[in-house]
Amino acid sequence: MEFNRPITVGRIDYANVWPIFHYAEEQLPADRFKIEKRVPSALNRALRQGEIDITSMSSFAYAENAENYLLLPDLSVSAKGRVNSILLFLNKPLEEVLKGRIALTTTSATSVNLLKILMKLYYNAEPSYITMEPKLDEMLEEADAALLIGDTAIHASWENAKRGLRVIDLGELWRNWTGYGMTFALVAVRREIAAAYPEAVADVHRALLASKEKSLRELTPLVEKACTLLGGEADYWSRYFKELHYDFGANEQAGLTLYFDYAHQLGLLPNEVQMQFFEDQNVLKVNK
Repeated sequence: MEFNRPITVGRIDYANVWPIFHYAEEQLPADRFKIEKRVPSALNRALRQGEIDITSMSSFAYAENAENYLLLPDLSVSAKGRVNSILLFLNKPLEEVLKGRIALTTTSATSVNLLKILMKLYYNAEPSYITMEPKLDEMLEEADAALLIGDTAIHASWENAKRGLRVIDLGELWRNWTGYGMTFALVAVRREIAAAYPEAVADVHRALLASKEKSLRELTPLVEKACTLLGGEADYWSRYFKELHYDFGANEQAGLTLYFDYAHQLGLLPNEVQMQFFEDQNVLKVNK
């Protein structure tokens, strides 16, 4: 079926998603596809409201409306251990934080709920929470610890080298506790778009897969981009991209299923989640 408007593709505007999108736009002509760059929470809302057709999105937001979406296979932002950009900064000793108040970022649901799962089921603690704009100093004026994600967390971790706050990497803590990696973001399409325009969705899927493979094969362009736009040293960014994982195979799916199960157990998710995937026949043929 031909479509009479551009397919709108949402892009999380954080460095951790760059490999999936860096080369994709050159394969998606502007007369057929429109790229929207926003923070995760804004993209989650836009997909839910039908303002965007396909998007990278937080895993938790996908789970909240999984019946309305299909996942694009083999694409995620995951970490087998430390993620380096999902960080809890402690202004007080951990034992006080567990009984105190934690400031949560406004920008992502996955990390916020991962923290709540870890607090309740790993630490057996129930701190109170306050949601704030992701500004570390202001957050720590109001709370005993602060959760930051993405590029904001990275910059805060660099600045903390002088400050000396204790920092907990939630990806590393999750791995140490469960033995699984953690998937923070997925790529999803609205079901009605997949049904009406499967070839356009397949074009997007192939472009994202090709971008991922090309980006990870030669990291130098991404490392140079990160140094230019975000600062820091090349060695840091090279390690950062290498420690993230962008596939969504059996291990990533198992870890995310466990996360969804815990979220449901704690009442953070109202329903159990059954992940379902868009079937790009051309990709399936290549992979067979």
